[in-house]
Amino acid sequence: MEDIERDWDKPIAEAGIAAKASVIVRVGLLDLSAGTGSFRVREMMHRIAYPLGVHVRADVNLTDIEAACTDGKDRITEVIDLPSTGVNTERIWLLEHFADWFSVNLGEESMYHVQPEVSQGLMQHLDAKDASQVSADLSKQLREEKREERAASRPGQDAVLDALEEASRHSDPGDPRAHQLHVHEDDWSQSAMTQSLAARAADEQAREAEQETPQRRKPKLSDRKPPKEYAEHFDHLDGTSAAQRNGGHGITVRQAHHRLDMIEHRKPLYSPAFAGLASAIACASFVFLLGGGPYDMIGAFFGAGLGHWLRRRLFKHHLNQFFVTFVCVALAALVCTGTLRLIGLYDPIALQHDTAYIGAMLFVIPGFPLITSGLDMAKIDFPSGIQRLTYFLCIVLMATLAGWMVASVVHLNPTGFEPLGLNVWVNGALRFVFAFLGVWGFSIMFNSPQRMCLVAATIGAITDTLRLELVDHGVPAEAGAFIGALLAGLLATAWRSSVRKGWLAPHFGYPRICLTVPSIVIMVPGLYMYQAMFHLGSFDTLTALDWAFKAFMVIVCLPIGLAMARVITDKSWRYDI
Repeated sequence: MEDIERDWDKPIAEAGIAAKASVIVRVGLLDLSAGTGSFRVREMMHRIAYPLGVHVRADVNLTDIEAACTDGKDRITEVIDLPSTGVNTERIWLLEHFADWFSVNLGEESMYHVQPEVSQGLMQHLDAKDASQVSADLSKQLREEKREERAASRPGQDAVLDALEEASRHSDPGDPRAHQLHVHEDDWSQSAMTQSLAARAADEQAREAEQETPQRRKPKLSDRKPPKEYAEHFDHLDGTSAAQRNGGHGITVRQAHHRLDMIEHRKPLYSPAFAGLASAIACASFVFLLGGGPYDMIGAFFGAGLGHWLRRRLFKHHLNQFFVTFVCVALAALVCTGTLRLIGLYDPIALQHDTAYIGAMLFVIPGFPLITSGLDMAKIDFPSGIQRLTYFLCIVLMATLAGWMVASVVHLNPTGFEPLGLNVWVNGALRFVFAFLGVWGFSIMFNSPQRMCLVAATIGAITDTLRLELVDHGVPAEAGAFIGALLAGLLATAWRSSVRKGWLAPHFGYPRICLTVPSIVIMVPGLYMYQAMFHLGSFDTLTALDWAFKAFMVIVCLPIGLAMARVITDKSWRYDI
């Protein structure tokens, strides 16, 4: 700690190994706390370590990291533990921008996003509640700068396009812009960004005059130096010379940790009440996709909404996860059953919907640990994969046990949902709508920004509708789950590639895992698992094993489908290197 304190205001590239390791390991810990897998945590740590000249050897498990860092002269080992685990997709997304901001200011290229100006601006606005809106505003500003650049280079040629773009532009004057983040720095104003972009445009025009195409030219190792405009933002901060700044020494240890502080202590995007509403919509939609009718959906809506609201309130007090899961699932099942009993006073048919309470409990499905466990094992990281799978099974065990106890007390008999008898086309359209709403609700529960929720919901609506239609046409449920997960991975990769190629705006560059996991969580066979526990509690072991093996086969196929999509589209997954 004394070594870190001594280097606190030094450029991080000149700091000692303790200060460098403190940033590297902390980035990994924040990524791990957001629910991502060990392979991604290591990738992020290596991304931070590379421009610092540090080699990292890390063992990453469900709630701890043991990392040995060396710079060729000194060596340090850090061990950090998390008290619990959770999911926060906004944090995963922000850490990608942090990694790009860090790399570019240390003279390396951005890895995750093609326009580092967005990451640069976003790191200055971490005090804004809606970072996604800040990212969108920065992206819009970049587009305007490019439009002005085109107009200046080709006057009169784009008059019609400019007029159309100007007519389509709109702004909400009641929407306040985020304030600047002050981290011992002067304001990083819009005018500074405009000047930096203009300077870069002038450099590009000069290179074009020399018959060189910068978009096609691959950078050489000798070209790896930070753009001048980034280093200038730190001119008055660290007292380094221009030569030092060109060498990529523009970030101090203090600045790196301050931004990580801002990322770590960001409040959830949604209140417990809104998260409960999203959970209610997600579980009601889930029930329809399982074959439930209006009464089943109403019961699941109220049960899941109150259950997840209580869950968020209890987690705020850092209570044990298994205890919270048991209590909230019991509440959800009781509320669902009570709602149907009240409806039964007016329509006795509602009393026959005993399976609805299972849908009310689906909000506790730990989809992220399940999927990341399979991905970790696909990368031959069995310790982390087995730990995540065990955690998933423990949560499911507590949830199903609570559901079985409620069913035993109130004498429920979940025999399944009655056929709705809908037209094929109407049923397909409703599946698409409710799959969209279900994935949107789960994304809200994972703390995704609204734009990310909508992208994941679109992918989920396409893939889950296709899966259900395939199953209706005789495809085994296991094969349908594999095809749905594979397509979800391919669509998420196509989305990200479209952003990198400039076909979509840069602020839509979301991490793949933040799009794929919410889109396939709705495919997890929660009904099968709850049925298995119910029949096991009734000592009907053969039926329980039948449901359990059905659930197991579907569960296995989901991460395999995602891993296969990564193998097809990602060289780092295709080869063992």
